[in-house]
Amino acid sequence: MKFFVRILGICSLLFTIMSSCGVNSNLMFKEAKGATPSDSIPLKPTQDYRISASDKFTFTLATRNGQGIIEDMTGMNDGELRRSTEMEYVVRQNGEVKLPLVGDVKVAGLTIPECENVLEEKYGETFQEPFVQVTLTNQRVIVFPGNGSDAKVIPLTNTNTTLMEALAAAGGITDRGKASAVKLMRKVDGERFIYTLDLSTIDGLKYVDMIVQANDYIYVEPTPELGKEIAEDVVPVISLISSAAFILSAIILLK
Repeated sequence: MKFFVRILGICSLLFTIMSSCGVNSNLMFKEAKGATPSDSIPLKPTQDYRISASDKFTFTLATRNGQGIIEDMTGMNDGELRRSTEMEYVVRQNGEVKLPLVGDVKVAGLTIPECENVLEEKYGETFQEPFVQVTLTNQRVIVFPGNGSDAKVIPLTNTNTTLMEALAAAGGITDRGKASAVKLMRKVDGERFIYTLDLSTIDGLKYVDMIVQANDYIYVEPTPELGKEIAEDVVPVISLISSAAFILSAIILLK
């Protein structure tokens, strides 16, 4: 009997160790112990956003350098061309976009003002003094509010959207989220930089008005739920071992 008890004890310990390896395995972006949080993140954009492949945009085209837009606002309109389309144009992987009348145009790598200048030049071959306004329609950030798994895609309808507004749009930091460990991941010149922000104290106010940029990732580190997850992993194993011990005890008694 003692032999079987020892075997069951060893098995129980092994199962516990094995199952605990999966505890909180869904948590992402863990920092090495002793890592120093970065405090060098710029609070405002240091450079204009540049159009890239898969971006989408709409544009408005008016002739005579946009004079009709002003005349229309003042009640005067002499019927010159002015067109605003809701159609979205997608930048292909080769960096080009296919537009009405002018065909394929290379726009990847351009800022919005640069793109507007290029389109004005292209449409200037057909229309008199074209005036173009470009609006990107797929600007967004991804927010993990602190549950460890749930994420939300937040469209940037305002170019000056702040960190606080992005978190609020995602429902705020959850009960499980750690306000002291908010990671902002931003791509600069093709490289993704990670900044850890502490929003748990008044000192964190300097970050809440920081302007987020398209394709930023905002990850609120979740508080580990060790007790809950260990219980969920271990209880079924203990139940199985207990059942096996009961069966072995019954067999021994019958002998």
